[in-house]
Amino acid sequence: MADNSKMFQVQVISPDRIFYEGDVDMIEVRTSEGDMGIYKNHIPLTAILVPGILKLKKDSEQKEAALHDGFIEILGDRVIILAESCEWPEEIDINRAEEARIRAERRLKSAEAEINETRAEMALRRALIRKELAENYRR
Repeated sequence: MADNSKMFQVQVISPDRIFYEGDVDMIEVRTSEGDMGIYKNHIPLTAILVPGILKLKKDSEQKEAALHDGFIEILGDRVIILAESCEWPEEIDINRAEEARIRAERRLKSAEAEINETRAEMALRRALIRKELAENYRR
């Protein structure tokens, strides 16, 4: 049975949908400063999110999703995540993620002067996260 005293509300919003809304015991995200675990009554904080695996823990269950960039606002008993995009493992096309990885690696290895290296590195990170999450889910 859930211990409601430890629960707090989480809302994950992407441009095309409310991705997740509900109570959890803990969430884990990757920020520009490193990985962060959040429990109820965390100090108020706003942070920049980078591509990573969002972990939502409730009781003994854990849900994971690929989160690609965004912001997090922590307000004691409530957390709001505004994500550029967020995907459940079953929504990820592994072949498409592998193709994106190959394209990003090719761009990074090319000697073209006009390549945006930061953008290519971020594309590679997103592809690797999507692929890892989808492969782990299908095992």
